[in-house]
This record gives sequence, C-alpha cells and structure tokens, in this order.
Amino acid sequence: MSVFTPVSPAEADAWLRGHDVGTLRSLKGILGGIDNTNLFVTTVGADGMPRRFVLTLFERIAPGDLPYCLGLMQHLSHAGLPVPQPIADRQGRLFSPLNGKPAALVMRLGGTDIAAPEARHCRQVGAWLARMHLAGRHFPLRRADPHGGGWRCATAAQVRPLLDAARRSLLDAALAEAATLCLHALPRGPLHADLFRNNVLFQGNELSGVIDFYFGCDGPWLYDLAICAIDWCVQPDRRLEPSRLRALLDGYGAERPLREAETALWPALLRLAVLRFWLSRLHDRAFPRAAALNEALDPEHCFHLLSRLA
Repeated sequence: MSVFTPVSPAEADAWLRGHDVGTLRSLKGILGGIDNTNLFVTTVGADGMPRRFVLTLFERIAPGDLPYCLGLMQHLSHAGLPVPQPIADRQGRLFSPLNGKPAALVMRLGGTDIAAPEARHCRQVGAWLARMHLAGRHFPLRRADPHGGGWRCATAAQVRPLLDAARRSLLDAALAEAATLCLHALPRGPLHADLFRNNVLFQGNELSGVIDFYFGCDGPWLYDLAICAIDWCVQPDRRLEPSRLRALLDGYGAERPLREAETALWPALLRLAVLRFWLSRLHDRAFPRAAALNEALDPEHCFHLLSRLA
C-alpha cells in the first residue's frame, strides 16, 4: 500500500458524501506495498460513533477487473471469512471515480501484521487459505492471472539486460521451467495471490483478518499456497524454515488435503512463486513510479531465495 495520487480532506469528504458512512473526521496515507493509493479514513456517524475504513485508489488495475476483486471480497465476507467488506455507494456501486482514478471504500479490520511469524501463526494462515479456496468455488466471476506467462516473458525481457551473468542464468532457468509446467489439471479457483505477512492481521495470536485482494485471480490453489510459503516460512538466510512450513501445510491440509499431483509439483510451484515476485521487484526497482509515500521492495531477497530453491 502506498500513496501515488494525493487526496485532500476536502476531496475525500466530497467523495464520501456519495456513501452513507457519516462525515469525515480524519484521513491518513498508508505506507507499504507498491501498487495502489491507500488511505485510512475515519468518519463519524449520526450516532456520534467513529467508523473506520480504508479508501483505495486503483493505480494499475483495469476498471473491468474491479468487479472481480471487490466482488470476491464481498463473496468471502458473506461466507463468514474475516475480510474487508466493500461499501457500496448510494447508487449501489462498489467503486467510483476520485481524482481521476477508480476508488473503493472497504471496512477497516482490527489487528496488526506479524513481522516474525511462528508456527502457530503459519498454521492459522494455512487454514484460512484453504477455507478461502473452498468458499471461492461458488464465486461466479473469472479473472486471468495478470502475472501469468505473458507477463513473465514481457517483464523478463525488460529487466534481463540489467542483470549480471549469474542473475541472467537463474532467470533463464526459472523461465524455462515455468514454460514446461502443466497446471490445468490441478484443483483451481479464485486465489488471493499475495498472501504475504503484511496482508494478514492478528489480534494477539489469533488471525483477525486478511486484506488486499487486488492481485486476486483464478489459478491453481497450490500456487496460492506456494506464494504464502515463500514469505511466511523463510528464514533470514533465505531458506525455508521446516517447522513453520510444516505448520502452514498442516493447517491447509486439515481443511483441504493436497492431492498427489499437487505434492509432486510443490517444489516447482515454490520456484514459480518466487519468480513472479522477483520479476515484479526487478521491474519496480528499474522503473520506479513517483509517489508521495512508497516503499520499494528488494529484488535481491527473491534472487537468493530462488537460488536456494533451484
């Protein structure tokens, strides 16, 4: 989450009047992440009680993809999962223009993210992810992965000339492996596709919410689990930590046991997940975007992690 498009209190207040959420009390930009403009919003209702929201201006997502992302959040919320409920405006829209960008308002969940997760946190995250996958089976909309094969090849072509020989060699090997993977027969459906630590909230040691579904898309569920593992289960030396990884897989498997074909492809899916985020970080480092608040992520972390997994 970042701030690329500034929003003044007056502009936010005018936009919020299209929603039945009370009057604006405070507005604060959020630092972290790299894709959208995000702001904390507090309003006061007619009863005098404060209400907390997150306002997002979408910088990269095509408006045609927003019904999927916001609809998935709404679907999962109705299924009882702790995800932010999108707030429709007075016209029933889940997003509308603000400062030239499509914008949406969602409920702000309680809790904070975990910087140093333990096995007990990983087990809960795995269980939540499996429940999300099972609940998503009945979601009617579809969205192709915006970071699929075409994106990988195009992004690699942009960043490859900037890499040294060792990094080019690893990138080429990872791309070649990705091109050979046949994943269509794996169980699939809606994915979160970005279930890193900064997108999961805990109150105490209990998972209280999952946020940021804007990379959401359809794909193999195993890929979503691999994305989760490469953040939640990595040690400072960029190796997977066995007890956290086992807890993540056990938590997931208790809700949805993996099939034999998924187990066989697990190492390759881990590498595919790291490749996706390595390419993103290489691109964002090479072609930075101006922002009032932004926090660039280090691609070297992914390079060393992929080297360990190769």
